[in-house]
Amino acid sequence: MKLFKRRKMKKENEIISNEESSNPEEIMPKQEVIDETSVSEEIQNPLELLKEELSVANDKYLRLYSDFENYKRRLAKERIELIKTAGADVITSLLPIIDDFERAMKAQENTSDVTALKEGIQLIFQKLNNTLTQQGLTAIESINKPFDTDLHEAITSIPADDDKK
Repeated sequence: MKLFKRRKMKKENEIISNEESSNPEEIMPKQEVIDETSVSEEIQNPLELLKEELSVANDKYLRLYSDFENYKRRLAKERIELIKTAGADVITSLLPIIDDFERAMKAQENTSDVTALKEGIQLIFQKLNNTLTQQGLTAIESINKPFDTDLHEAITSIPADDDKK
């Protein structure tokens, strides 16, 4: 089977139409005969190239997607480990203070000297404050300061008889 392709020759058509010719071949634009096998090869080659490009792009997309999913899973796992480790560090730093409190409680049962017991508890309290400060905890001054919802937490609401309070 042969396909016909018309050539667009504007000038030739105008010249031929202007001339009053009785020959129909002169009026009709020239046609070119194209072999079907050459057309199908031309069509198949770009089609195959596009299919190959599509498969390469899909492969890249799937690899990128799986890499991103693996990254998200790894990041979530690292966060969980970080939270566990951070909590373990705080608890490990508090263990010596708990041991000191246990010794103070045992000493309280056997001692009659209250001043020594108070001193021991104050030392333990200072040790607790130092440990919490090392972990990043800071004290907030809130006595005689206006209530700030960003820094303070309201535990209860008590009606006041004066607006100033």
